[in-house]
Amino acid sequence: MITGAAPVSPTVLTFLRAALGCQFYEGYGQTECTAGCTMSLPGDWTAGHVGAPLPCNFVKLVDLAEMNYFAANGEGEVCVKGPNVFQGYLKDPERTLEAVDKDGWLHTGDIGKWLPNGTLKIIDRKKHIFKLAQGEYIAPEKIENIYMRSDPVAQVFVHGDSLQACLVGIVVPDPDFLPRWAKKRGIEGSYTEMCKSKELKNAILEDIIRLGKEAGLKSFEQVRDIALHMEMFSVQNGLLTPTLKAKRTELRSRFREQTDQLYAKIKM
Repeated sequence: MITGAAPVSPTVLTFLRAALGCQFYEGYGQTECTAGCTMSLPGDWTAGHVGAPLPCNFVKLVDLAEMNYFAANGEGEVCVKGPNVFQGYLKDPERTLEAVDKDGWLHTGDIGKWLPNGTLKIIDRKKHIFKLAQGEYIAPEKIENIYMRSDPVAQVFVHGDSLQACLVGIVVPDPDFLPRWAKKRGIEGSYTEMCKSKELKNAILEDIIRLGKEAGLKSFEQVRDIALHMEMFSVQNGLLTPTLKAKRTELRSRFREQTDQLYAKIKM
């Protein structure tokens, strides 16, 4: 079986391989290079490795100095070249020039790392970075992936901009895990009541910050405050793409009022 579109957690991948008794391969690519450009190899059971380049294309890494990634260190933006790379965006030459350079290399916007066994691992994302007021670069997806390890958290959106010196977040609690997790902390009530509880919000904030510290996040990468939201981000409400990736522009717009209120309460 082949999986793509988004990375699979090691726990889920290991369970599927054991339960179904067949090999699972992870593919990596994007629409602009006709879906796949790398594939994990037979026997490579480490989740998160997106494998070796396919025969139809070449893959290289290029420097991204502003994020401290350098090809000489085996890290950089993933670029793809070959007959599978698209000709361009329809009637949009400006965006085409941004995506494909003069030598025909497609710049994916993903940050990769070459591993000792010759496979590629995606470690970061170029497109969704922003700078805080003090000049620190933030990769919100990395932070969100860490925070979503928290049992009561189903979804999270980390927000910041160049006019602010810290981060805030919107958290959607998991309706299945939340009641049991909250009860252990002496908090009870309906899902709606708990989502309005300041005590519960602070408990969740404390838990995600703990996870951030354990994962090695720097202090400026941690959110200073969060707001709880009861509706899941979805394709239907316009906050996720069909492949279930966050639409960050729409999320910023949708939660502008909440994030502004969070910033107004923070004293730096």
